[in-house]
Amino acid sequence: MRLFLKAVCASIILAITAGVCSCSGYRLGGAKPEELREIQSIYLPMVSNKTQEIKLASQATNSLVRFINNDGAFQVSTPAQSDATLRVVIEKIDYREFRSSRLDTLRAEELTATISATWQLVDNQSKVLLAGRSSGETRFFIDDNQRLSRDNAMYDAIDNLSRKIASRISNGF
Repeated sequence: MRLFLKAVCASIILAITAGVCSCSGYRLGGAKPEELREIQSIYLPMVSNKTQEIKLASQATNSLVRFINNDGAFQVSTPAQSDATLRVVIEKIDYREFRSSRLDTLRAEELTATISATWQLVDNQSKVLLAGRSSGETRFFIDDNQRLSRDNAMYDAIDNLSRKIASRISNGF
């Protein structure tokens, strides 16, 4: 019986030790980049859109707000209450053929859409804290109505772009 209790105690101690050691590099909070440690809230004006796509600016703004709020490192607020402003400009959208029809190689069946954007995080004194270029990508199948297929695919590409921007400003990568 004593041998059994010693074995149980040893296995419990071993499990606790392994659990503590496996989480030794994990930090709760404080994952912001060093240059943003003083920033608590961000103002996000409407995303600028240099393309001809309609509704893209409002969709991108809503998606960015959602991903920044979900991350939790920053709070989205009004211009008067914010510590910094995130300015995003959608530069271009590229469509590339990913797969064509077997019988007609000039007819695309699947396309890749890439949204490219530049962004800057500036403080209230207009000093640039972070800046970068990001892109969001998605693949979609072409239906009889190509315009509808492209519009439906834009949501995924915008979410991909927003996720990358939010991750870069919140986590530094």
